[in-house]
Amino acid sequence: MATGTQPDLALESTAWDLGPLLGGQGEESIDGQLADAQARAEAFAGRHAGQVAALDGPGLVAAIGELTAIYELIGRAGSYASLRFSTDTADPGRGALMQKVRERSTAIETTLLFFGLEWAALDDDAAERLLAADGLDQARHYLRTERRYRPYLLSEPEEKLLTEKSVTGRAAWSRLFSEQVSAIEVGAGGAGAAGGAGGAGDAGAGGEALDVALSRLASSDREVRRATAEAVTAALAPGLRTRAYIFNTLIHDKAVNDRLRGYPTWLTSRNLANEVSDESVQALVAAVRERYDIPQRWYRLKARILGLPRLADYDRMAAVTTADEQFGWEQSRDLVLDSFGAFSPEMARQARRFFDENWIDAPVRPGKRGGAFASSAVPTVHPYVMLNFTSRRRDVLTLAHELGHGIHFSLAAKQGILQQNTPLTVAETASVFGETIVFNRLLAQTSDPEQRLALLAEAVEGAIATVFRQIAMNQFEQTVHTQRRTAGELSVDGFNEAWVASQRELLGDSVELTEGYRTWWSYVPHFIGTPGYVYAYAYGQLLALSVYQRYVEDGAAFVPHYLEMLAAGGSRSPEELGRIVGIDLADPGFWSAGLDLVEGQLQAAESAAHDAGRIAPA
Repeated sequence: MATGTQPDLALESTAWDLGPLLGGQGEESIDGQLADAQARAEAFAGRHAGQVAALDGPGLVAAIGELTAIYELIGRAGSYASLRFSTDTADPGRGALMQKVRERSTAIETTLLFFGLEWAALDDDAAERLLAADGLDQARHYLRTERRYRPYLLSEPEEKLLTEKSVTGRAAWSRLFSEQVSAIEVGAGGAGAAGGAGGAGDAGAGGEALDVALSRLASSDREVRRATAEAVTAALAPGLRTRAYIFNTLIHDKAVNDRLRGYPTWLTSRNLANEVSDESVQALVAAVRERYDIPQRWYRLKARILGLPRLADYDRMAAVTTADEQFGWEQSRDLVLDSFGAFSPEMARQARRFFDENWIDAPVRPGKRGGAFASSAVPTVHPYVMLNFTSRRRDVLTLAHELGHGIHFSLAAKQGILQQNTPLTVAETASVFGETIVFNRLLAQTSDPEQRLALLAEAVEGAIATVFRQIAMNQFEQTVHTQRRTAGELSVDGFNEAWVASQRELLGDSVELTEGYRTWWSYVPHFIGTPGYVYAYAYGQLLALSVYQRYVEDGAAFVPHYLEMLAAGGSRSPEELGRIVGIDLADPGFWSAGLDLVEGQLQAAESAAHDAGRIAPA
């Protein structure tokens, strides 16, 4: 990857070191780790199967200690295999290793299934007496929340069957989808190359990785954007039926599981995992849909800025200035660390370790998974961050976003493997907060009206992508999951129609949807790997904006409360975590207040467009 015309050597050398996950012993040690975990799981079952109700407080503490040790062994092997696979999904050896680890880990987890089932079967009084025992600080909230699944659990033989079959079911289909999308190449001339059994091209054999091509939609040249959109559509076409079949299969698989367990809606299981009620999520979705005028207002403004009568879908991410500002890797690192340090030296110290100790994999490579993510791995090692860094300003903010996650994981490691991670809704708060810190540093350093407009446009578009677009995607999921359950398998056209309907509701008449855009649902990984996930982005963004507003109001006094919230990890409920930083998630007006903050960003962008002379006064 180049910055300007010169290769960014610092970026190209930024690869993570996965050795600590295996204790420096090498990949050959994985078999031994898993064998140890299997033996310990069988011994654990021999001691406790059928006896959980007879445990006293100290007995429960000891049992949880052994469980966490087993989960650590599984987690180390699983994290190594999945992270290694993510950087080259085309490597058969990496795929085989990940599959082997999944299969053996599933067998171990099946051996341990009895514990959760017997724990959930305890009556409430007995469970609360046990939860009062000393020594459960790293498990108390986890054990309490696990009991919420009690109405939806099956018998032990049935649970074992579902768990074992998942390896050749959902997990296998998800892996196939990931390999299909990672193999897509986008041809520069507007034609996607096709190859392989699934019709996906091999990135690097004459075309570009999908993420690289999508980054060109930010070009200031409309012809580049139009040609890029056509090329992406062409690249998506060969494997479209295959991806639709995968999606259909997984939607039905979820419907079967939900029916067997008695979940009342397709989203209930996700809401339980997020520790939120169906009703509260419905309130969030309704509040955001009622404010779709915000993105529509922005896109009409952007059309005026760009001198267009109306935007097309490929114009939405267009740069609003002709200067295509580039950020080298070291420049980006320094900017993020300086920004974090101005907020909290501890936050900067935690972030610096990711660079200094090789916890980041940043360059775009053929076969690498698209997008960006942070992995908590296991708390006894450290987190990892994966990027596809293309030197745009957006990539700098993505770096800050993922490091926000990473810092959260690091600070929460003391909570142990059962409580390190928060529900998805709260997890996005730390990432968006980190991104906001860096954004405001960039804005404060920028006096040029054009560059200020570019930054504020990016903020508005980030909020639109994270809040409004995610809720539109939630509505797409709502439609396809409902239709699959009531009317049967969806055709490609059925998915296309549901996608277009959700986007038209979001965009109104402010954006023209081209024919090619109808198929762009087909590369979104969250629909496949984590159904129902997307609303958590909107939840987290609005929560993060409210948390940042509290920082603006309270100043330095806020910082220790914020770090306390991160360090709590998943040891408390979302409502309790919010209270640490003075946020009341139970307030019915909370979502509207967060959306008002987004509208404030839009108003700032409108003023900046006027100051830059890009639009006439209203």
